[in-house]
Amino acid sequence: MEIPVIDFSELNGDKRADTMALLHKACEQWGFFMVENHEIDTQLMEKVKQLINKYYEENLKESFYQSEIAKRLEKQENASDIDWESAFFVWHRPTSSINEIPNISQELWHTMDEYVEQLVKVGEKLSEVMSENLGLEKDYMKKAFSGSEGDGPAVGTKVAKYPQCPRPELVRGLREHTDAGGIILLLQDDRVPGLEFFKDGKWVKIPPSKNNAIFVNTGDQVEVLSNGIYKSVVHRVMPDKNGSRISIATFYNPIPEAIISPAPKLLYPSNFLYGDYLKLYGSTKFGEKGPRFESMKNTINGNILA
Repeated sequence: MEIPVIDFSELNGDKRADTMALLHKACEQWGFFMVENHEIDTQLMEKVKQLINKYYEENLKESFYQSEIAKRLEKQENASDIDWESAFFVWHRPTSSINEIPNISQELWHTMDEYVEQLVKVGEKLSEVMSENLGLEKDYMKKAFSGSEGDGPAVGTKVAKYPQCPRPELVRGLREHTDAGGIILLLQDDRVPGLEFFKDGKWVKIPPSKNNAIFVNTGDQVEVLSNGIYKSVVHRVMPDKNGSRISIATFYNPIPEAIISPAPKLLYPSNFLYGDYLKLYGSTKFGEKGPRFESMKNTINGNILA
């Protein structure tokens, strides 16, 4: 299967319509896609990966191979209830928690902040064009994720290493799941594979990202907001016997207080009298059905809503 590739540079210019159509199809039929030409500094992206790999080697690797999960694999025990990963989570917005990461260097701290600052612009742009493709105001998703306070969506990053695994047949790197949040932007390994998405009854292997392309998938809240038009897709990470895989997944999410529901514009009308619909239909039969449905949203059991 050819994974959809969105050229971000073509969202402005003569190819915008075609690129928007490709993005809509990717969100509707796949739930994941690659983003190229995103204008994030590629040297910065390389530096993020380099520093996180260094942090893992110096602070996490030894303790991981001494952990309970490693001991279970040594004993050749089934480990289907745990994940073969070494990970930590950092909040960036509305407030940062990066200073709480043990032994984090100032260099990694500032590099991560700079990278996320650029990445959030990609997340915001995606939220705009996805909203537009759904027929909504371009800031609809951002506002929905921001909640009543309007301070902006929550942004956090899961930094993970999937260490070289001696018995990959006994364990998952990360078990099958959908993502709870909104838009997920993944900077992943450029050499070691492992990420897989379930589509059309089979597992699609996502290759390592070349040229620092960003891999994007949509979470559960996008599916809810879009009234099921866009889907969150089950995925997993398979461990590798020959190498360790880096994964830097940044989540452009609703704040915890945000109230999420299908966009009213995407809902069919409900609880109306069929007789009322027939009356409206009689005078609009040869027009578009959409305006009829919109009119019926303003009535419940024959009563016009204020």
